[in-house]
Amino acid sequence: MAELFLKFEDRILQELLLSGGTVTVGRQPDNLVRIDNPAVSGHHARIYPEGDHYVIEDSESFNGTYVNGQRVNKVELKHGDNVTIGKHTIEFRDEVHQIVAAPNGNPTADKPKLPQLDPTMVLDTAKAKEMLAKAAAAASSSASPVVTRRISTSQGQTTVNVVPPVHQTIGTLTIVNGRTDQQKYVLTSKLTLVGRSKMAGIRLKRWFAPRVAALIYRSEDGYCIAASENDVKIKVNDTVVEGGQRQLQTGDVIEVAGVKAVFGFCEG
Repeated sequence: MAELFLKFEDRILQELLLSGGTVTVGRQPDNLVRIDNPAVSGHHARIYPEGDHYVIEDSESFNGTYVNGQRVNKVELKHGDNVTIGKHTIEFRDEVHQIVAAPNGNPTADKPKLPQLDPTMVLDTAKAKEMLAKAAAAASSSASPVVTRRISTSQGQTTVNVVPPVHQTIGTLTIVNGRTDQQKYVLTSKLTLVGRSKMAGIRLKRWFAPRVAALIYRSEDGYCIAASENDVKIKVNDTVVEGGQRQLQTGDVIEVAGVKAVFGFCEG
């Protein structure tokens, strides 16, 4: 399984397991790998699968994307490659393909000189790791009973029954109020963004909706929801989420940025 390791000098700031989707890198908060540095463009580069390997593609960034010291537009990533973006490095590891990969050569070109920047604060990923750890620790040992919720909508009252799966735990969100691009979402990704951004898995259609209002994290055993910013409030079952995050259970009614939805499960 391929992995990314975001580094600043000798410190690992973020670890990300690649699961087949597109990973965006940049300074904007809707990137999966966010680098809070003025030398980094808002949407700087993206990493995605192509055939049986991963490639990195520069997104017309101002300062460029470098792999092993050489500027690239698009290139296949090999085990051990180091991607330089601003002052940060992303190490690509793919132990499975390392054995059968062709020799990578011995590049000797010096790394290009990047603009001199004052030290900046980098993204603190401790919160995200804590969310994932709590989601994994909250696994239920038995199936939950059917949960019935009565929900107020613009058309009146409606009743939603949510039945947990017997063997699989794939989360779903069913929209009951508010403007989104779909009525129902299946949460198969490890990270689902909720907001107006084009990168959001749950797109909010309201004109003044936040670009990223909330994040839903998935582990093998559960889901949790968190606000993207301190001024964004999330309610679960009419209670404001305190501490920035909340483990989701079958039948939970979520309210965020003018949208109301019911969390449940479907069989995968």
